[in-house]
Amino acid sequence: MDVEIDGRTLNIFKVRVVAENRAKVRIPGHTRDSLGASRHRFMNLISLGLRVYGVNTGFGSLLNDTVSASDASELQANLLRSHSSGVGNPLSPEHVRSIMLVRANSLAVGYSAVDPALLDLTCEMINRGLTPYVPSLGSVGASGDLAPLAHIGLAMMGEGEFILDGKRVRSSEVLRSVGLEPYRFGAKEAVAFINGTSCITGILAYELSRAYELMQAAVVSSIMSLDALGATRKAFTPWAVASRPHPGQVMIGEAIYSATEDSEIMNSSQRVQDAYTLRCIPQVYGATLDAMDYVRSVVEREMNSATDNPLFNGSEVISSGNFHGQPVALACDFLSIALTSMGSMVERRVSRMVDSNLSGLPPFLVEKHGLNSGYMIPQYVAAALTNMNMVLSHPSSTGSIPTSANQEDHVSMGMNGAIKLSQIVDNLGNILAIELLLAAQALEFSRGKPSSLTDKAYRLIRNEIPPLDSDRPPYLDIEKLRSLLPSIAEISPVKFGQT
Repeated sequence: MDVEIDGRTLNIFKVRVVAENRAKVRIPGHTRDSLGASRHRFMNLISLGLRVYGVNTGFGSLLNDTVSASDASELQANLLRSHSSGVGNPLSPEHVRSIMLVRANSLAVGYSAVDPALLDLTCEMINRGLTPYVPSLGSVGASGDLAPLAHIGLAMMGEGEFILDGKRVRSSEVLRSVGLEPYRFGAKEAVAFINGTSCITGILAYELSRAYELMQAAVVSSIMSLDALGATRKAFTPWAVASRPHPGQVMIGEAIYSATEDSEIMNSSQRVQDAYTLRCIPQVYGATLDAMDYVRSVVEREMNSATDNPLFNGSEVISSGNFHGQPVALACDFLSIALTSMGSMVERRVSRMVDSNLSGLPPFLVEKHGLNSGYMIPQYVAAALTNMNMVLSHPSSTGSIPTSANQEDHVSMGMNGAIKLSQIVDNLGNILAIELLLAAQALEFSRGKPSSLTDKAYRLIRNEIPPLDSDRPPYLDIEKLRSLLPSIAEISPVKFGQT
């Protein structure tokens, strides 16, 4: 499958398949023609002496400094050199590929006056699996994600680095080895490339697509826990759930009710009502799903928008503020909070399963307890990850610090929010893996028949992980189950992810 870079049709699931090197990218002919015509008109205006920020002026608070036409290319090169100032661990290849795709698509919207050749090289790098070295820290999310995008541009220019086989290699050597020429950034092109929200947006898009997969798996793991803990099915009765018609709540509630129709355990339960972490799954997961859907609308609008400055519509150049990352910064924070809350509910069910006073099951889900500690410590791990997510979900977008001598006096800090979100998604995946592991073990002590969905998930797990009869290192079980999450997601009664 090829993903088109046309400035209009990119979505989060297309971002993911490209990020994970499962699809190539291409620029359709009509987009190339439109970009070429816009570039031609822009250069004609510049030749007539039009003063344009970042073309014949300095940057940031240096905007009143004049730069001669003969220095236009050097100005762009110096911008990439000076702004390549990031620190910290490098971004993952998946994040860098997401960022490159989103940046190319944003430029393809057509208001940036760049040469199509700039997008051509970006596409070549994506399609050949060339990953620039991009330190993760240093963007304030306005004026765009300057530092990380500059590192990508520097690599394209032949002066940065790529990561090959885990090692940093000079980009000039890498480009030469694959037959690509370093890109010479012309007037406006470097500022167009780095002055945008594509790092926040690219990471958010990738992590949101992963979160949808985790939501699918989370519904399965919650149903397994309901069976394992002998919950009643009555709380998910359709008319009761629909009496509060939030879309996510209705979807999750209906999915659970339908999937547990053949659960003898749940249908025979004599409980009047269960604890909140069992009874309120549709309300909590549904609210998380509604938040995810809102974030999806924001991020997909953003990735198909022009986030450059200045903007060019074919006849007029306007200095605007589309580089400000606040829309996606707020979305990162909102999604982080929503996923953290959902993970907290998962951890409470994990705790309930190992607590014999609450579950009626053997302590820590092992028969010979005392001699064996069973699955005592995985609950500690889930608690630690949940606490970490609670810390990480503190908003970044409320922490503006002025930059560039107070010319850029309000910034989004969205990149920090995106990086934290990535860790939250990773942690949530491990919390869900622990729930699935413990639910499968809890079912070893069940005398009733669970739902067919629970049975299917149980068999997937038991194909890889045997029941726990005596102590063994649980980290190996958790790792195996973490790798099983995509398979668990595939059998979910809720589905997302159409490209």
